[in-house]
Amino acid sequence: MKFSTRDRYALRLMVELANRGPGEYLPLKAVGDSQGISAKYLEQIVAPLAKAGLVESGRGSQGGYRLNKPAAAITAGDILRAVEGEIVPIPCLSTSAGHCPRRARCETLGFWEGLNDVINEYLDGVTLEQLRRESLDGD
Repeated sequence: MKFSTRDRYALRLMVELANRGPGEYLPLKAVGDSQGISAKYLEQIVAPLAKAGLVESGRGSQGGYRLNKPAAAITAGDILRAVEGEIVPIPCLSTSAGHCPRRARCETLGFWEGLNDVINEYLDGVTLEQLRRESLDGD
């Protein structure tokens, strides 16, 4: 399983937003300048985050994006699923996958299900608030 640049940038974007004051909007250009990511690419990343209800936009000179709920209520799993979709180590574990004809006799299914559980429990156990605090400790 490999996470994409888009996934990494989504987490970094969300940490930047979490580092702002409650209700404070942050322009994507400011995030791009801080993170070394083009504003155009950030626009593609923020769209699914907004669709998932994790961020909201504001217009005007003080506009930009802000978190739609407290950082402690958003998990890394929420963010990654918003930009990536379902996170599974193999396609047959996806809820949208068709029926696998080998499922009933798959010798390794238990392993993959266990790995899937560990991955998703970890992603859902790390909050954006934790990531935000770690980013401040690293400065």
